[in-house]
Amino acid sequence: MLKIEAIHHVAILTSVDLYQESKRFYTEILGFEILLETFREARNSYKLDLALNGKYQIELFSFSDFLERASFPEAKGLRHLAFAVKDIEESSKWLLKNAVRVEEIRIDSLTGKKFLFFYDPNGQPLELYQQ
Repeated sequence: MLKIEAIHHVAILTSVDLYQESKRFYTEILGFEILLETFREARNSYKLDLALNGKYQIELFSFSDFLERASFPEAKGLRHLAFAVKDIEESSKWLLKNAVRVEEIRIDSLTGKKFLFFYDPNGQPLELYQQ
């Protein structure tokens, strides 16, 4: 059985034009604390890491070339739901054994942690993130 331990984060996309408004909404209206704001020059976009009660909860991304929601990971709106696991390789094997569509394991360039994307039966992108 897959041993999910927690939800790691929720990633949300916004347009570049609405980034500041979205940032204000999540921090000033909803009360999330800013952990880290990174401008990614190659993508001309921001990544804003937000926490609630000291727990990592939301990644807010801005994109100028987003797609309207069509289940692609780079579509505007909810990007994906990530689950925290201890062993990404073991988890990947479990998903593959159960005929789940799984992408290759990657390394997060900001944290150095392993992660992978997989898809539910409707094509919704989900993520496993190694703690």
